[in-house]
Amino acid sequence: MARDYYGLLGVSKGASDQEIKRAYRKLARELHPDVNPDEEAQHRFKEISAAYEVLSDPEKRRIVDLGGDPLEGAGAANGFSGFGGLGDVFEAFFGGGTGSRGPVGRVRPGSDSLLRMRLDLAECATGVTKQVTVDTAVLCDICQGKGTHGNSTPVTCDTCGGRGEVQTVQRSLLGQVMTSRPCPTCRGVGEVIPDPCHRCGGDGRVRARRDISVKIPAGVGDGMRVRLAAQGEVGPGGGPAGDLYVEVHEEQHDIFVRDGDDLHCTVSVPMVDAALGTSVTVEGILDGPVEIAVAPGTQPGSVSTLRGHGMPHLRSGTRGDLHAHIEVTVPGKLDARAKELLSEFKTRSHEEAQVKSTHAAAANAGGGLFSRLRETFSGR
Repeated sequence: MARDYYGLLGVSKGASDQEIKRAYRKLARELHPDVNPDEEAQHRFKEISAAYEVLSDPEKRRIVDLGGDPLEGAGAANGFSGFGGLGDVFEAFFGGGTGSRGPVGRVRPGSDSLLRMRLDLAECATGVTKQVTVDTAVLCDICQGKGTHGNSTPVTCDTCGGRGEVQTVQRSLLGQVMTSRPCPTCRGVGEVIPDPCHRCGGDGRVRARRDISVKIPAGVGDGMRVRLAAQGEVGPGGGPAGDLYVEVHEEQHDIFVRDGDDLHCTVSVPMVDAALGTSVTVEGILDGPVEIAVAPGTQPGSVSTLRGHGMPHLRSGTRGDLHAHIEVTVPGKLDARAKELLSEFKTRSHEEAQVKSTHAAAANAGGGLFSRLRETFSGR
C-alpha cells in the first residue's frame, strides 16, 4: 500500500508548494533530533523528511497523485530514502550544521605569488632573462617543516580531543541547538606542538628574500603572465609551495604603437616628397634600420606595410607586420622663388579646390584603427 505522504505532513492533496514547505518546516522544528531526542520523534522526522522530498519533486508528486509510491524499494535500510543526512536538512532550514568536519591537516599547500615586471618593447620582442628578488615563505631550514624543536613531537589537543573542532549548545526558539566551530587552541588541526621550533615557531616555514632567474619568452605582451612552478609560498607545516606568476607590464615606445603582433608608426613626409616619391629609414625593433618606401603620388593617410617586420608571435617563428602611416606635411613659409615654382606647378596641374563629402573627409582624416592607436599612445 502506498504511503500517505500528504497525511505525514498534514496537508491536503491540493496543497501548494509553499504550504508543503511551511508544513515541513513546522514539523521539523518539533521533531529534529537536536531538539527532540525521543526515539519516536526521530522516526517521525525521517518520515516527514521523506514526505517532503517526494512532494517537493514534481515528477515524484505526480507518481503519488496517480496512486504510486516513488520511494518503494528505494530505501530498504530504513523504509525511506530521505535526505542525504539529518545535518543537511538542519543546515538547509535552520542555518546550522551538526555534521563533523574532522581535523584539518597541519601540512597544507602554499598559495601562489604574483610579481610584476616592467619591460620595454625591445625586451618583449627579443625575450629576456632577468634576476628578480622575491619575498616569500620558504621551508624552515632548522626543522625542515616539522615545526617541532629537536626530537619533540606534536600531541593531541586537550581542548578538542583531536577532533579539530569544539561544540557548543545554545538555547533558541527551537530549543537546544548544537553548533560546531574550529578549535581555538589547535586551530582545527587536532594537535598542538608543546615544544615548537625556535626559528619558525611551529609553522614549518619562515619568510625570506631570495633571488631567482626568470626567463621571459620573445613575443610577450602587456598583461601576460609567466608561470614558475613551485616558486611561490611554501605552505603551512612545510607544505608544497604554490606557483610564482610574473606579470609583464610593457612600457610605451617612443616611435611604435603595438597592436597584437603588428607595429604601427607615423612617417612625416613633405608634400613634394609625397608627390615625387621617396624613402624613409626607421630603426626597427629586431631588424636594425628598415627602409620604408613612399611611392610617387602618396596621399595623406596612406599606409605602407612591411610584411614580417613586426613583433614575433609568442612561441612561434612567425612575425607580425610593420605599418607606416604616411602624414603629408605642407610648408608654412615660402620664399619668393618657392611661391613662383608652386604657382607654375598649380598652373600645370589643372587641379582646383573643391567641396567633398563630409563622411569621406572624416574617413580620410584618419578615423580608422591607427587613429585610435595613436590617440592611446599620445594619451589623448
